[in-house]
Amino acid sequence: MSLQQRLLEEMKTAMRDGDALKVSVIRLLRASIKNKEISKGRQNPLTEQDILETIISATKQRKDSIEQFTKGKRMDLVAKERNELEILQTYLPQSLSVEELKAKAQALIKEIGANGQKDMGKIMKILMPQVAGKIDGSVVGQVVKDLLTPSS
Repeated sequence: MSLQQRLLEEMKTAMRDGDALKVSVIRLLRASIKNKEISKGRQNPLTEQDILETIISATKQRKDSIEQFTKGKRMDLVAKERNELEILQTYLPQSLSVEELKAKAQALIKEIGANGQKDMGKIMKILMPQVAGKIDGSVVGQVVKDLLTPSS
């Protein structure tokens, strides 16, 4: 079942169950997906990766909001954003551990024959689509950088 179909089915279920928060989150997510679809045009249908990127973007927005609301001491809004974030995270693939990421990155570095930070872009370009939604991009960048930096 595609992500779009899953979203539709879970929205219907949430409506039947009276889960207003989940319905709201899914509706906003589907609207974002629809906007992305329109911006790409009819000739370029959305891929599962495009939909995943939209979900990742929505989770990042929630995390940023949580941080800002925490600074502003608005705990009522922090709780709401956390609940929305939990719902969104159910649509992301299972998380990848740092050890698993290191193993993937090392294999890719060996395969490409990368040596030094000048090859970081090549590695990131191939690795990011493989791990998108499974681990934060900043963690990926740091791990690749550490692996490409010669130890003293």
